[in-house]
Amino acid sequence: MSAPPFAALAQVHAAAFAGRARGWTAAEIAALEAAPGAALLVSGAPPQGFALARVAADEAELLTIAVDPAHQGRGLGAALLARAEARARDGGARAMLLEVEADAAAARALYARAGYDEAGLRRDYLGAGRDSLILRKYL
Repeated sequence: MSAPPFAALAQVHAAAFAGRARGWTAAEIAALEAAPGAALLVSGAPPQGFALARVAADEAELLTIAVDPAHQGRGLGAALLARAEARARDGGARAMLLEVEADAAAARALYARAGYDEAGLRRDYLGAGRDSLILRKYL
């Protein structure tokens, strides 16, 4: 199997988070993908979106979902999330955790539709008064 297209994934991440957060570099994505328990799920060639998650013991963490803005609103994020959950379950996880900006309405709606509940709040976690929520779903 060939190496994932990390440079293309970095472009997708930067576009998906433009105006909200710094996009991850190809090296950052590659390092996270190489970590024990990590799963990188890519949709499309060239990549239209991807999810990156990891399993540790009986918990999984969704590190990111990024969908190119040209492909948003078509269910790709939901499909990637479902694939990440299935991979986590297969890896022995009983719950999936993630962090999302409190004011990221579209992302929060995606996670709510998928059955995620609020498990915590990090005030000013992202700086400049930006809060984030910890969400959890039992798998």
